[in-house]
Amino acid sequence: MIFATALMLMAAMMLMLVRLLRGPELYDRVLAVNSFGTKTILFLCVFSFLIGRNDGVDIALLYAIMNFISTIAILKFFRYRTLDVALSRRRRRRA
Repeated sequence: MIFATALMLMAAMMLMLVRLLRGPELYDRVLAVNSFGTKTILFLCVFSFLIGRNDGVDIALLYAIMNFISTIAILKFFRYRTLDVALSRRRRRRA
């Protein structure tokens, strides 16, 4: 049963790669990368359960934090075209 779960996660990861390559807009591609990262985290947890080691869960948690931070950084970069935006500039741009 666990092996079937791992295969299904790998199939879902392949679908996310297709969405990444064929996404019509930038945000579709960012969503595909984020979803791929989430599927990778799940796969790492399932794989660590399959081999009987708990180290994979720690690595998956670290990868989850990196996935979240990188998604926020990518979206911020494409909104402001820089990663260094002053707070006063953010308020002016929204108005």
